Amino acid sequence: MLVQYAAVGLLFIGAVFFACAALIVSRLLQPHNPYKQKNITYECGMLPLGDAWVRFKPSYFVTGLIFLLFDVETMFLLPWALCFTEMGLAALLEMFVFIGILAAGLVYAWKEGALQWH
Repeated sequence: MLVQYAAVGLLFIGAVFFACAALIVSRLLQPHNPYKQKNITYECGMLPLGDAWVRFKPSYFVTGLIFLLFDVETMFLLPWALCFTEMGLAALLEMFVFIGILAAGLVYAWKEGALQWH
């Protein structure tokens, strides 16, 4: 059993070494020519003005969470769709429940105005 842990430890050490070696070689080989224009913050071609701590509307965050929710839904639907014929009627009913819960969440977000972009 100790040999198995040693193999995992060896792989971990190798991975850390490889990552550090790649960063060091990259740092040694990259051109380094800083100047004032290159070091300013880039904001879509506009000069940055004002404070960097700008408050964002919560709707951006909520929209991102809703997008993430439906990405995860797709991630669960794909394997289910590929193995649907072997799983039978119970799996079909479970998937209807899963999609129903997600649809209820979408309707709730819609009713609360989370999908409105003001």
